[in-house]
Amino acid sequence: MNPTHLETLRAFQAADSFASGERFAVEYLLEGDEKEALARAKDICIEQTVEFPEDLLPDGFIRAHVLGKIENFKKTENGYEARIAFPIETAAGELTQLLNVIFGNISLKPGIFLRRLDLPSSIQNMFPGPRYGINGLRKLLDAPACPLLATALKPMGLTPRGLADLAYRFALGGIDIIKDDHGLTDQPYAPFEERVTLCAEAVQRANRETGLRCIYAANITCPDGLLMERASFAKDRGAGAVMIAPGLTGFDAMKRLAGDEGIGLPVICHPAFLGSFVMGGNGISHHVIFGTLPRLSGADASIYPNFGGRFSFSRDECHGIVSGCLEPMGDIASIFPAPGGGMTMENIRENRDFYGPDVIYLMGGGLFRESDDLTANCRRFREFLS
Repeated sequence: MNPTHLETLRAFQAADSFASGERFAVEYLLEGDEKEALARAKDICIEQTVEFPEDLLPDGFIRAHVLGKIENFKKTENGYEARIAFPIETAAGELTQLLNVIFGNISLKPGIFLRRLDLPSSIQNMFPGPRYGINGLRKLLDAPACPLLATALKPMGLTPRGLADLAYRFALGGIDIIKDDHGLTDQPYAPFEERVTLCAEAVQRANRETGLRCIYAANITCPDGLLMERASFAKDRGAGAVMIAPGLTGFDAMKRLAGDEGIGLPVICHPAFLGSFVMGGNGISHHVIFGTLPRLSGADASIYPNFGGRFSFSRDECHGIVSGCLEPMGDIASIFPAPGGGMTMENIRENRDFYGPDVIYLMGGGLFRESDDLTANCRRFREFLS
């Protein structure tokens, strides 16, 4: 006689020996009245783990050690908040699967906003995090206390020599990190290899003249099969860091890059393609998408749009990002928040009061508006923050 499906489920459940009993927690903000929000919370427990009708689940290992569990459910000013705990084994020790558990299928459902992750040391230890972090990057740049300064090589359409000329003048002015604009990849008017070679050399030449330790960060956001090849090329040509947009490549690609001993360069995270996660009632909080996740994935700095600029981020949202970058996370180092997008000489003092010293200020167009002397503008930028 053939066994029933329920008998099969019971017979082939994993043994309790596979379960540590540890769980990680995720806080979600849920829309609807109390009944609707609670239904959403219960659905998350199922959808993000077993994805199977709960009434058909037998008692035993799956129900006890795989299914998500609501630890707390309460009314807040903005709806209902649910704290849901998932067994650490569901993440399988993989960043991709951790992301899948916390916001995989439910990203396709309305009324669910991921606010925060609470990861025990057993999960944190699976991810080494940034290679440098704040302290390591400060040491590399010989900048022990003050805010760091960054700018981007733009506009798109300049030749490699034109971009290198800008890089040289930025470095003469003491900009700590001179990075490719995120749109510079391998366009015919600025091919990757030529651009990286000339820009890295230009920054090194300026450093020889000034005695500073400015670095050029090459954008290596590209198809997966080329990622490590471009990172290696950038390092060989003298780039001091690399930049990647995990919204385009995947967070695990950034993690692989950061952990590669043969590369060993600081990694800067760019926010391109991540905006839809935070622009609305559904999605993932600024704290997590621009703070916690880049940190787990090995970034040493996380770029994001600053409040008061041409983007819509608020002070509270930027404060959340800073918290995600800096708050204690076991042995995972803190990383630099790097606000940009509308930074000017006029608002830099206001930003200094808001961010304090552990920040990278990213100023692009604002450096060009002060005067025709770009190097002098950069030096003035530094003076504002000294």
